[in-house]
Amino acid sequence: MSPRALAPRPAKLPWHELAANYLYRAPLILGGTAFFGSLSLFASLLEKDGRWQHRIARVWARVLVFASGAKVKVLNRERLAPQLAVYICNHLSYMDTPVIFSSLPFQFRIVARHDLWKLPFIGWWLGRSGQVAVDVSNPRASIASLISAVKTLNAGMPLFIFPEGGRTEDGKLAKFMNGPAFMAIRAQLPVVPMALIGTYELLPI
Repeated sequence: MSPRALAPRPAKLPWHELAANYLYRAPLILGGTAFFGSLSLFASLLEKDGRWQHRIARVWARVLVFASGAKVKVLNRERLAPQLAVYICNHLSYMDTPVIFSSLPFQFRIVARHDLWKLPFIGWWLGRSGQVAVDVSNPRASIASLISAVKTLNAGMPLFIFPEGGRTEDGKLAKFMNGPAFMAIRAQLPVVPMALIGTYELLPI
């Protein structure tokens, strides 16, 4: 995503990049999320299928990507043709979600940690737009939430999930959780793997 996408990851970001993260990018993410989240919550009162909410999320994503100053380049775009599947990707940064929403050319639902539902705006949007919560702290609750995700697939809606369960702290790929494979096997659907490059350098944890 960034001009340094293929360069070795620095051990520590330069001071001007850190300043940009704290003074510009992070506040922009929070402010943009609050604004478009409010629009989406209003839209949720007028529809049941989440179509307009997903469109608003795509606009939010494109605004954040544009404001970041980086350009997104999608390789092998033809492999992202709409299909019913479980889409998985590495998780490097808070910018990953805007990149995903701005790049996938179809409506989908995300599977995320249940504690995100407790956050203002983000949690409200997740609940009203039909996203799927997974409780990884309780094995029994985790199975129940994964079965709920399978029902979403069976209803004809693709799912997206970060299989590492959270953002990386060092830019390296972490061990995958079993949830995506469980959902795909239970729903008898394919897993579509993707990879993000450059968002860690743009906005690390």
